Amino acid sequence: MLSVHTSPLHQPGTGDAGGMNVYIVELAKRLAAIDIEVEIFTRATTGGLPARVELAPGVLVRHIDAGPYEGLAKEELPAQLCAFTHGVMQAWAGHRPGHYDLVHSHYWLSGHVGWLAADRWGVPLVHAMHTMAKVKNAALAEGDTPEPAARVIGETQIVDAANRLVANTDEEADELVRHYAADPSKVAVVHPGVNLDLFRPADGRRAARQRLGLPQDAVIPLFAGRIQPLKAPDVLLRAVAELLGHRPELRKRLVVPVVGGPSGSGLAKPEGLQKLAARLGIADVVQFRPPVGQAQLADWFRAASVLVMPSYNESFGLVAIEAQAAGTPVLAASVGGLPVAVRDGASGFLVEGHEPASYARVLERFADDEHLTDRMGEAAARHAQSFGWGTAASATADVYTAAMHEFAAARTGRLRRVRSQHG
Repeated sequence: MLSVHTSPLHQPGTGDAGGMNVYIVELAKRLAAIDIEVEIFTRATTGGLPARVELAPGVLVRHIDAGPYEGLAKEELPAQLCAFTHGVMQAWAGHRPGHYDLVHSHYWLSGHVGWLAADRWGVPLVHAMHTMAKVKNAALAEGDTPEPAARVIGETQIVDAANRLVANTDEEADELVRHYAADPSKVAVVHPGVNLDLFRPADGRRAARQRLGLPQDAVIPLFAGRIQPLKAPDVLLRAVAELLGHRPELRKRLVVPVVGGPSGSGLAKPEGLQKLAARLGIADVVQFRPPVGQAQLADWFRAASVLVMPSYNESFGLVAIEAQAAGTPVLAASVGGLPVAVRDGASGFLVEGHEPASYARVLERFADDEHLTDRMGEAAARHAQSFGWGTAASATADVYTAAMHEFAAARTGRLRRVRSQHG
């Protein structure tokens, strides 16, 4: 596996680490559990890191030196792909021929390294986009920076080069075909999973609130994720301000945690969200918390009345499934994979667009019906049960098998043609 720009060992919710990190870690572990050994190549972002780290039995992380350890923005990484590829090739040179059966690249930067590596090693390339430039640019948040043309070109090349493309949802599969002219027969839909052992209702909302020091009778709409325009945490703050504008008596019952760190274009204004809360006059009800580990994140989900995801785009929305698995409903924008992740009206609510008033109306329902969270939370936990990582790993293994069989058949066909031409 290749994950150039973000390490599976990084804390999700910081920098460029997010759902993709969780995806790679959980998928690799579950693949190892069904006897598919995985080596994950990632860029070293601090000095002195060990060249190899065992993430789990059968899962090895390899750190590759490519560019300066710190201060390198994701937009500057294309210039380091040559150095990264050299490091991958050096690691490969230490193995017997045929050591790797297949390359699975994640995100377009990794796809370019994967394209070269798969070609050099004579193995198939499976690629997962995770996000796509054309899709992001079609749904930009106000003031956000468009993805560059170089990325669009790069993604188009990878789509053409890959033997298989893994999409999170049917909609993402359609986008690959529509925007990038992908061959539909090369696209496989595999829903990401959730760690159902970690994200579960456990001992309930009351105990979770007690552990986190939150009031038992509060209405708690939670934002959890990277703080950047794409994720639209500002929509939640504006919705809360709107709600308090016509229901001021709710102020004493409302607690709005924002759990995560600045990322992407949000790094340009790391204090922007705090300043917005102050301008809106709701700084007293908003709590800004740093990113937390998965176990504590599960507690935040359990403690919340509702998880709010007003994103402009989500290829799937892993956080939505994690919250539901913990027994908490989700209020989300009806974009990308979120309509698959959330069952509208049963495990949560989907909102068209990003008008704060639309989100405020749903928040008001949670404030006025004290049993709504529990009712929808039970349905949410049931819904999430179908998204286990074991299922995702099994489906991914089927994609690998199909890619390898097809690749081997094509190579045999080429050899026969060469022999017949020279026979």
